[in-house]
Amino acid sequence: MFGFDKEYCIEAFKRLLAADSTTGQYEEVQNVLSGLLDEIGYSYEATHKGGLITDMGGEGNALVVSAHIDDIGLMVRHINRDGTLNVCPVGGLYPFYCVTENVRIHTRDGKVFTGCICRTPNSVHVTEEELRNVLPDFRTNVCVVLDVDVKNAEDVRKLGIETGDMIALDPRMTVANGYIKSRFIDDKACVAVLLAAMKAIKEKGLKLNRKVYAYFAAYEEIGHGTSWLPEGVRDFLAIDIAPTGPDQNSDEHKVSIFAKDSRYPYHWGLTNELRSAAIRSGADYVIDIFTPHYGTDGDTSIAAGHDIRHAAIGPGTANSHGYERTHIDGLEATYKLLMAYLTE
Repeated sequence: MFGFDKEYCIEAFKRLLAADSTTGQYEEVQNVLSGLLDEIGYSYEATHKGGLITDMGGEGNALVVSAHIDDIGLMVRHINRDGTLNVCPVGGLYPFYCVTENVRIHTRDGKVFTGCICRTPNSVHVTEEELRNVLPDFRTNVCVVLDVDVKNAEDVRKLGIETGDMIALDPRMTVANGYIKSRFIDDKACVAVLLAAMKAIKEKGLKLNRKVYAYFAAYEEIGHGTSWLPEGVRDFLAIDIAPTGPDQNSDEHKVSIFAKDSRYPYHWGLTNELRSAAIRSGADYVIDIFTPHYGTDGDTSIAAGHDIRHAAIGPGTANSHGYERTHIDGLEATYKLLMAYLTE
């Protein structure tokens, strides 16, 4: 009944990845998302600060289903004397997870330059042992090197690059034996799952069991993606990655139902409703807890003072906030649970 269009989901993911969207830089990815929504026949509204919201129809107490379109990344903090860029993170990006990555620098005038994240010194062969073993640190020994022949800070400024410019990392998306490897599975893969569900609901003429909004937020990675909600919302369901690890139940082939994260327990009643939907639909699920460094947009709405129940689900994902990996099975299980909860 809830056939999962894997090809569509992967294609939507690729199209979203092609738009750089370090938190705060939402226009390009919002345009891509608008095109995807146009193609499957949904109208939408843009929020004032960035992001899109779609009224999917239905009646009764409203549910928001969210997935975020912003990515972690970097910002130019200072232009160094040698023409390299000193950078600071936007969102939870750590230097050990991004050194040697290719990047794109976006200036405020709309220019785009390529470069690479490097350690300094950057060559094993000419670096003393005591320096080779020092952990990378954005403040002291990590910089961005431009793919342009620049010798000093003045050369860089002549290009139009300045403090405050955005830096996006190359996603490097690939698929092998069902495993999806890419940066920004968090959360563009989950956006693609939500789009696949919306497409199936529209094409199959499925009836929603309540009023539903799809909310594509643009500031989740820095903690205020869904601080505003539409009038009448009673429940909130975030779709976000479920980090795997030694003490985690989460699995790349399954959907996780979140019991608690580093901020709050999720609503007992709403979480139990999702568990029942997973059992009814046969979605391969686990229940998991994510601490000490995890939260979702549902937490944002609770902290903003909305009188709602909040819950979260998502595919098991390895290497969170690095070069991430999940499996198409995990996306399908997430889709299956979402469709069951929205339509049964």
